[in-house]
Amino acid sequence: TDCEHLREQCINAANGCEGVWNVMEDVCNISVLGNRCKAEDAVGCNRIIQVLADEYPVFKNCVCTTDGFCSITTLLEKQCSINKDNVSMEAKLQWNLSALSKANRTCLDVNKECVEDEVCNKQLSLYLKVCSVNKKCNIKECQAAIRFFYQNMPSEVAQTMTFCDCIQPDESCHRAKELLHGKSCAVTAVPTPSCLNVIHMCEENELCRKKYKTFLSKCWRHVTKKCYDDEACLETLIKDDIPCSANTDCKVAYISTWGTMLRVECTCHNLPSLEQSLCKLFHHMLHSKSCFSELLAYMHFIELSSYFLTFSSQNIVTDNCLTFACHS
Repeated sequence: TDCEHLREQCINAANGCEGVWNVMEDVCNISVLGNRCKAEDAVGCNRIIQVLADEYPVFKNCVCTTDGFCSITTLLEKQCSINKDNVSMEAKLQWNLSALSKANRTCLDVNKECVEDEVCNKQLSLYLKVCSVNKKCNIKECQAAIRFFYQNMPSEVAQTMTFCDCIQPDESCHRAKELLHGKSCAVTAVPTPSCLNVIHMCEENELCRKKYKTFLSKCWRHVTKKCYDDEACLETLIKDDIPCSANTDCKVAYISTWGTMLRVECTCHNLPSLEQSLCKLFHHMLHSKSCFSELLAYMHFIELSSYFLTFSSQNIVTDNCLTFACHS
């Protein structure tokens, strides 16, 4: 069939599709005979299928898109549907068992709790399988895995992970932060692109462009209200005069940009002077911490309190070869 042909093209392509497909097979367990329409993790299966279809639109005709919960039909030999309410309830009940949803933590604490938590560890292991620092980085595959990782959890859990931070001396925490935030593969590109190139590349990708527009409308309303995407108008704006909403919708929109070009570290060095102001504006909107300064300040207070409490009690926790994930 056409969908089987698309599968073969995906596996043989050198554009990152194979990595997303392999993650989908792991999550949906579609390679097990007799179990083609019964995924062990139905919630995760439907989410990764959506990631596949969003990243590689040729698969959209092979996917049931009703209410956003679907399964690939021809490839699974028959249509498998899941009730949306049941899926939402299942996800909520699963993540309510996770310690990650209960309080703010340092990145090291978040990492350790995720490893020790059955629900979180299962998702983290899939993400690490694609973005492992021990193999050559494929940025597209890793970005797709990060999108799946953060989209497959409740908003409050995603916020705990994305806004976690570290006190300066804690090297173990900084390594955990780099892992959770995909810095080693999905965030750091060589050479570092200009922020103008990042925006332009994002606008050429349907999925990234959609997330970028949502991010602007939810977090930087002043920019969209005054200029929308008119670069000539944007050049007249001064970053210090641009307020960021930083509300709940903004946080959700910000987290949705993870696993896209928008999270890649960018620079304005070596650009012509005429392009500097626009580049710096883009850098400010994409990477400035000012938008969530109050939340980050609170997180930093929690981290410092925990650090000094631990230090004063002389109960120093040693780093026993920081465990990043436990594969079941």
